[in-house]
Amino acid sequence: MSARHFSHLPDEDVERLFSRPPEALGRSCPPALLAVALGATLYMPGTRPQLARDLVRRAAAGAVSSVVCLEDAVADADVPEAERNVVAQLRELARDEAAAPFVFVRVRNPEQIPAIVTALGDDARILSGFVLPKFTETHGAAFLDAVDDTAATAGVRLLAMPVIESPEIIHRETREDALLGVQRLLDKHRSSVLAVRTGATDLCSVYGIRRGRDLTIWDVRLVAGVLTDVINVLGRADGTGFVVTGPVWEYFSSDERLFKPQLRHTPFDQHDANRLRADLITRDLDGLIREVVLDKVNGLTGKTVIHPSHVPVVHALSVVTHEEYADATDVLEAAGRSGVSASRYGNKMNESKPHLSWAERTILRARAFGVAAEDVGLVDLLAATAGRA
Repeated sequence: MSARHFSHLPDEDVERLFSRPPEALGRSCPPALLAVALGATLYMPGTRPQLARDLVRRAAAGAVSSVVCLEDAVADADVPEAERNVVAQLRELARDEAAAPFVFVRVRNPEQIPAIVTALGDDARILSGFVLPKFTETHGAAFLDAVDDTAATAGVRLLAMPVIESPEIIHRETREDALLGVQRLLDKHRSSVLAVRTGATDLCSVYGIRRGRDLTIWDVRLVAGVLTDVINVLGRADGTGFVVTGPVWEYFSSDERLFKPQLRHTPFDQHDANRLRADLITRDLDGLIREVVLDKVNGLTGKTVIHPSHVPVVHALSVVTHEEYADATDVLEAAGRSGVSASRYGNKMNESKPHLSWAERTILRARAFGVAAEDVGLVDLLAATAGRA
């Protein structure tokens, strides 16, 4: 399998939009790069009858990573049939491996991990790993052991993505101990943990909360506090942390709205793209754009998505701007020397030591998503990608 972000665009568009195009990604690419390159991870229920076909179709439209769900997306009574369907569909997908995305299976229990891999046999190579739900120190150990043991037995690389979404994490009196316990456990299995996912829907459910389409998850103070603490403990840039991904955006069609749209007219007017703005608003993608921006500024990378229209938005916002790349390369070139210098864009100061971790992460994101051309902005990227969704 070989993938590249924005490979679904015509070559002339890639040449026009990027000063440095994204790198090719394969199953053997370094986990640090793959974790950043996951981007918008599209969830699909394991009961879907044409799952293999849909995975290929969505990959061709730009979805580089997908999760096949056997947990919340499947009714309890349907689990056995969903397991059989997932195995059959992944076998079919393995016959078209070159067109497949990175595929993970979200399991309910540790026993499903060896069962699925054993049932797949040689076709287990199509799997990139497993998503581990309701993850805590006590609940998660068996999952991670199952991933490691199954990978060793089958002779394939399997990566794990635990989901932080249990009540112990949102309850104030247990949160600190729970997160520190998760940190200890993940550190023991560092080589097999790809990224940490966040489950805002489950966290909201503990208090009977559901955010509206006019708000982001960062407006829900209870959950925003949890995300902040998860990043604080598990997302550190000192070598002890992991990539932490953004929670799902639930909406994909607009009804009556209480607040004004969250996209200014001016950037779209300048690109003669008002129809694109109207379309983004109609599909509630203005709220997603705002949430992804807030995710990024707070330290989250990538996002869980449940609708194909979300994928190009997340990926457009993941492209490194020409200005960001200039700043990052300047900081890295000054590494080891103390001091401050003006940005090449003449609008900020770059400090070689405090900005070093940011610069390293930016260069990694540039490898995954590319660097925009000097005169290309978000509206250009959205017009080329979201306009096709």
